[in-house]
Amino acid sequence: MALIDVVGLLRRLRVVAEPPSADALRRMHRAFVARVPYENVEIQLGRPTSVDPAESVARIVDRGRGGYCFHLNGALAALLRGLGYRVTAHAGHVQGRAGEPPELNRSHLALVVSGLPAADCPDGRWLVDAGLGDGLLDPLPLRAGEHRQEVLAFGLAGSPLVEGWRFTHDPRGSFHAVDVESEPTTTGTFAARHHHLSTSPDSPFVRAFTAQRVDATGIDLLRALTLTRRAVEGDRTLVLEARRDWAAALADVFGLVLDADEVAVLWPKALAQHEAHLAARAVG
Repeated sequence: MALIDVVGLLRRLRVVAEPPSADALRRMHRAFVARVPYENVEIQLGRPTSVDPAESVARIVDRGRGGYCFHLNGALAALLRGLGYRVTAHAGHVQGRAGEPPELNRSHLALVVSGLPAADCPDGRWLVDAGLGDGLLDPLPLRAGEHRQEVLAFGLAGSPLVEGWRFTHDPRGSFHAVDVESEPTTTGTFAARHHHLSTSPDSPFVRAFTAQRVDATGIDLLRALTLTRRAVEGDRTLVLEARRDWAAALADVFGLVLDADEVAVLWPKALAQHEAHLAARAVG
């Protein structure tokens, strides 16, 4: 694996290097999901990326960008390994809605960190995932049961679909579940799936602009022009009807500072996506 800029990434996260521990992992995870957004800017711009972790880290450090699961968890795994953690990568199969037929789609990369026992995780195995968008604030002990975090509750159980685990999202979440294979894999095995998700007209990442992040008090989600803040007390939603407000929200909420040429491409697409959503809802 190519060397990554560990120092630069730690600076981007505003954390310091610590010896591996459950508490240090929790601090690292919280910093990552709060400061490195889940987003599809490059896909919406039609600029191809790879799933190479070194390239993902460079984009995060040098350009202030994020990505989706293959980029985010690939970069996080590389960082954790560089700091001495025991990390394995695992293929996940995203289930969009409850009640729909399950899919074997390998459309998600999840991580497991081992060797870090804690009071709530005696065997020291943690599900680590910065690539769920509106998902985890903290790593989850890799054991069956319900795990409530600040805003949402998640479930872990044996998977009915693969040899491994099923992560079930909170009902307020953007998807139903992910079935995670127990057998480790490598980031490179997702290259073909990443190409499909980056280019196919059927891909949700091609169909709609999105940016998402998680912090200690809530979740921020932008889809096309609709900005939502999800918190314990409920959701607050705002439609960003002006280009300058939309670009400002990307910068202020998600840390995504776009240049004028990028905004000139992305704003009309997001506006068209929003109008198409309104039209579909009116018909439905």
